[in-house]
Amino acid sequence: MDQWATVLFTDESRFSLNTDSRRTFIWREPGTRYLPSNVREIDHYGGGGLMVWAGIMLDGRTPLHVFERDTVTGVRYRDEILEHYVRLFRGAVGPEFILMDDNARPHRALLVDEFLESEDIRRMDWPARSSDLNPIQHVWDALGRTIATPL
Repeated sequence: MDQWATVLFTDESRFSLNTDSRRTFIWREPGTRYLPSNVREIDHYGGGGLMVWAGIMLDGRTPLHVFERDTVTGVRYRDEILEHYVRLFRGAVGPEFILMDDNARPHRALLVDEFLESEDIRRMDWPARSSDLNPIQHVWDALGRTIATPL
């Protein structure tokens, strides 16, 4: 168990903010007849989705980071995640610190590799398409169920 104490498991996930009530809401102008030409279907639960990032360790976790815009690039990953969160965890844990991120394109950008090398942050080798091995997937699953639960 001690060998995992220095690993920060990280990942991004997208969550839908739309309801899944499967109800169709009908709206028509007051005073108009209930004819198909006067009826419009509307969704009261619009809101799109949002992209979040987090990291967990045996003895801690990062804050949940919400990306302002959806697309995550190598530059955004470095500037918003690595500089603000991962660097601090590396400093607190020491030289034994290991970062576990997946093989997503932004994580493998050259500028990300250069940043990690300059900060002396080691990255765990991770097999492609193996997200089910990452324990943070359980966090995303629980968060997704909480969001989907009706109030």
